[in-house]
Amino acid sequence: MDGPFSLAGKRGLVAGIANDKSIAYGCARWLRHAGAELAVTYLNEKARPYVEPLAEELEAGLFLPCDVRNDGDMEAVFRAIEDRWGRLDFILHAIAFAPKEDLHARVVDSSQEGFGLAMDISCHSFVRMARLAEPLMTDGGSLMTLTYYGSERVVEHYNLMGPVKAALESTVRYMAAELGPQGIRVHALSPGPLKTRAASGIQRFDELMDKAAAKAPDHRLSTIDEVGTTAAFLASDAASGITGGITHVDHGAHVID
Repeated sequence: MDGPFSLAGKRGLVAGIANDKSIAYGCARWLRHAGAELAVTYLNEKARPYVEPLAEELEAGLFLPCDVRNDGDMEAVFRAIEDRWGRLDFILHAIAFAPKEDLHARVVDSSQEGFGLAMDISCHSFVRMARLAEPLMTDGGSLMTLTYYGSERVVEHYNLMGPVKAALESTVRYMAAELGPQGIRVHALSPGPLKTRAASGIQRFDELMDKAAAKAPDHRLSTIDEVGTTAAFLASDAASGITGGITHVDHGAHVID
C-alpha cells in the first residue's frame, strides 16, 4: 500500500492475539496490509496452535511466547526484536485479564490480589512494553493499547475492569507527555463491545452488545477490521500530529447516554 497511510518499511510488535476473532488479529491484518513487518507473540503452548497459523498468514518475521506474568518473557521478545531488526516503529498492546471471581463481583468486593493482578496484566504491562520499546524507537514511533467505554461510565457487569481501564487511559496520557520529546506517540483505541474470547468472561455480554447497537447512531457494532484500519492509521506517519488520546471506534455509541 502506497500513500500517506503506508506502513511500508515499518516494523511493529503485536501482542495479544488469541484467535482469528481477536481485536489484535484484526489490527495485525490491517497493519500487515498497509505494508508493515510484524512480530507476533502468543501467551503459552496451549495458545500456540490457535495463533501460529495466523502468524504464518501475517508473514510474521518473529513469533515468540510472551506471558507478561513470567519474569523475562517480555525482555526476551524485545531482545529478539533488537537482534533481528535493530529498531521498532510501533506496538499494539492487546492484553487484559481479571480473575473471574473478581470480575463477576462488585468492585467493592474485589480482592486485593485480584485487583492487583488485573492492574498489572492489563495496565502495567503496557508501561513495561513502552520502557523496553523506547530505546528501539530511534526515529519515533507509536504505542497503541485497547480500552473500553466502561472506563468512562459505569457499564453493568464490566465491574473491576472499569477502574483498570481508567488507569490504562490515564497511563496513555502521561506516557504521551513523557515520550513526546522522543517522537513517540501513545494511543488508546476504544472499540464498542465485540464478541471476542476476552469478552466472553463478562456476564450477560450479549445484552451489553444489544444495548450498544441500539444506542449507536447507526445501530451497528464495530468490527475487528474497523478497529484494525484505525490502528493502521495511528501507526502511520499520517497520524504524526495525534497523541495521548482515546480513539473511539464504536459507531458513536459513546456520545449518547
